[in-house]
Amino acid sequence: MPHHAASLGSPVERREGPDKVTGTARYAAEHTPEGCAYAWPVPATVARGTVTGIEVDAALAVPGVVHVLTPFDAPRLTEPDDATLSLLQNPRVPHRGWYVAVVVADTLEAAREGAAALPVSYDEEPHDVTLRADHPDAYVPEDTDGTSGEHVRGGPEDAFAAAPVAVDAQYRVPPLHNHPMEPHAATARWQDGRLTVYDASQGATTVRDVLAGLFELPEDRVTVVSEHVGGGFGSKGTPRPHVVLAAMAARVTGRPVKLVLPRRQLAAVVGHRSPTLHRVRLGATGDGTLTSVIHEVTAHTSRIKEFVETGAAATRVMYASPHARTTHRAVPLDVPSPSWMRAPGEAPGMYALESAMDELAQALDLDPVELRLRNDTATEPDSGKPFTSRHLAECLREGARRFGWADRNPRPRSTADGPRLIGSGVAAATYPALVAPSRASAHAHPDGTFLVRVNATDIGTGARTVLAQVAADALGVPVERVRTEIGNSDLPPAPLAGGSSGTASWGWAVHEACTRLAGRLAAHTDGQLPAEGVSATADTAGVADADDDYARHSFGAHFAEVGVDTVTGEVRVRRLLGVFAAGRILNSRTARSQFIGAMTMGLGMALTEGSTMDAAFGDFAESDLASYHVPAHADVPEIEAHWIEEDDTRLNPMGSKGIGEIGIVGTAAAIGNAVHHATGVRQRELPITPDRVLAVLDR
Repeated sequence: MPHHAASLGSPVERREGPDKVTGTARYAAEHTPEGCAYAWPVPATVARGTVTGIEVDAALAVPGVVHVLTPFDAPRLTEPDDATLSLLQNPRVPHRGWYVAVVVADTLEAAREGAAALPVSYDEEPHDVTLRADHPDAYVPEDTDGTSGEHVRGGPEDAFAAAPVAVDAQYRVPPLHNHPMEPHAATARWQDGRLTVYDASQGATTVRDVLAGLFELPEDRVTVVSEHVGGGFGSKGTPRPHVVLAAMAARVTGRPVKLVLPRRQLAAVVGHRSPTLHRVRLGATGDGTLTSVIHEVTAHTSRIKEFVETGAAATRVMYASPHARTTHRAVPLDVPSPSWMRAPGEAPGMYALESAMDELAQALDLDPVELRLRNDTATEPDSGKPFTSRHLAECLREGARRFGWADRNPRPRSTADGPRLIGSGVAAATYPALVAPSRASAHAHPDGTFLVRVNATDIGTGARTVLAQVAADALGVPVERVRTEIGNSDLPPAPLAGGSSGTASWGWAVHEACTRLAGRLAAHTDGQLPAEGVSATADTAGVADADDDYARHSFGAHFAEVGVDTVTGEVRVRRLLGVFAAGRILNSRTARSQFIGAMTMGLGMALTEGSTMDAAFGDFAESDLASYHVPAHADVPEIEAHWIEEDDTRLNPMGSKGIGEIGIVGTAAAIGNAVHHATGVRQRELPITPDRVLAVLDR
């Protein structure tokens, strides 16, 4: 039944659902202009070196091939801020998989055949792709935004040495890959000096701005459409090579060009979660009060673009401690450039911290939930700022109640079900409540309907729906009377869908525009609007990005029950439960979907997902879904997501925090802690695969 209330929080169904299930929703690769050609990129087959020659005639001899772009003849671009987009501009190869050519043909099959027939010669150089905590090139990056670099509070080393109870443990998270269901794709067309691109992107405004800069065009001569996006998880957060290559090929050939990246190439060109090496040291008094927290993280970055996986950033906000040090080190290697992956920094960092907290609870013979409660804090430990709201304790207590935590036998390896050892674990979670300036417009039609326009991106989260709810709430009308236009750079500019900040950012602008519109409508006391209707706009610059005296974070608690097969070593999650404090929940239906989806991704992080960097070959060995194992339906058990009612008036007009990422943050740690409780053996490296379980199960 249709939902007629305009109130936020209602479980309004996603508006684009029928379009998606009937196939009428169009994704980037499904736009095929007349005369469209197809492009296939050619990745480098060396891990470091220089292209010395490309025999294009071999590809051009393939029937249907119309052009080959190489570093020696491709159009020159202006130098981008993001070096991963400086494509075909010089013959250098910074890592294996870097694109060295693009073949364009009348058909996809011909483009692929031409790319396979293209001989490329190299001057190969020695490479280094191995991450080590003691790597001689490791450095502490500049702390430009408060999340990287090194932060020291008090005297953590001395306090740790003097602590009555201490934990000193090392954890490892492997490289992880985003693998959205929709591959990265773009369809580009030039017409009368104007560039139009359909792109699989989390932010069309940013893509437009970057393409305008690369091709030296006014921004109003570029239109980027990202109307429907089949997942991204960060890998579509900013422009990726496919969109630049498609635009370049279309300009050279004079034809529309479609480029869809094959899945096997994604690991090398669209970003990944860097592997992270963690050392966590916790010192505490006998009653469990933390006296020292030291978290050191080492991650790799590429040689062409610095990206720091800020795994210790969340440690700075979690628990009270008079002494603390959090340090990030980056190691530049001949590897693909890492980038964002759902909850970058927080997901691997909280796995390490929350595993260490579990180890401390065991050393203290203290309940793990109680340990976390005893170290809760009303102010952010690193900055001293009070939180706008922090209901971590409520999440832990409510989660424990719903999960039945009190019935748990705390002794490890105390419960069995046939050959399976049963265990349960808990972990806390946090993620910053971010917001960025945005613009929006709202228009009232004489027929009583409304149109809201903002270049938001719906990456499967239900942005269209919740923005209509925000608008309806501000206007005081049923949500059915509000229509939304999103996903086009010609709309009022908006930030990308990332950092769990989309709804807070776009919604703020939509709320302001609709509030102004409601005020103008009030002047029409007779209810009669002019034929052209009434409009209002809003721009939250200077407000949404204003300095704040408060720390803004979401919090949550994860509980997991696992069964560990003592014969096969297989770990099966039997139950997952999460309770979150994430501000006002704007749509209970889509929110629950986001929490459950992120927890499922955390399950994969814990048990199935991971890749390895081949030291000799210089590439990720797991580059497709046959070798990189994301959870399938059979892996996903009963998952419950709940939330605390949180009225936080300091955030934005809706009182909302982001929810897209916090669900993954504590899941892997909760599962890992449950595996320890089941087996009595601590796993400190992800994923927890059967071979690793069997290797230690009989100790």
